[in-house]
Amino acid sequence: MTPEKWNVFYHAGMITSDAIAWNAPNDDHPARAASQRSYSAVAKGDLAEWLTVYAEDAVLEDPVGRSMFDPEGRGHRGHAGLSAFWEKAIAPIATFEFEITDSFANPGSNTCANVGRIRTAFPDGSHTTTDLIMVYVVGDDGRVTSMKAYWEPERTMATLTKG
Repeated sequence: MTPEKWNVFYHAGMITSDAIAWNAPNDDHPARAASQRSYSAVAKGDLAEWLTVYAEDAVLEDPVGRSMFDPEGRGHRGHAGLSAFWEKAIAPIATFEFEITDSFANPGSNTCANVGRIRTAFPDGSHTTTDLIMVYVVGDDGRVTSMKAYWEPERTMATLTKG
């Protein structure tokens, strides 16, 4: 993909939520831009906007492997699968706060890996913190074709603080 094709995503704004602290490299990279748009949509609770970040045939693994969100560990496929994941994993959360501490994206590639932490607050006031690595791959149109989040549910649940 050429930089000219990427411009449509940058001019639309990448981070559009105050719930994202980006303390990492931030150059014009298509996968990095897509990750920022994804975080912004999640922080705003906007499923429709979130789906525009992902290709129609995207695969999302969050977390990678078997989990309470994906018992077979095969990932969530296409917009229908992503929407089902949203209802299970994102919709029940009252607020998300993202802190990205590093981001790796080689020039000319279509992939980035972000290192960070997500703090989730539940409607009852309890909250958890998840340390993770998120890998985004984008297609020629700049939309995410694959997202893999590496984190351990047991470690996240160990941070549960009651509200």
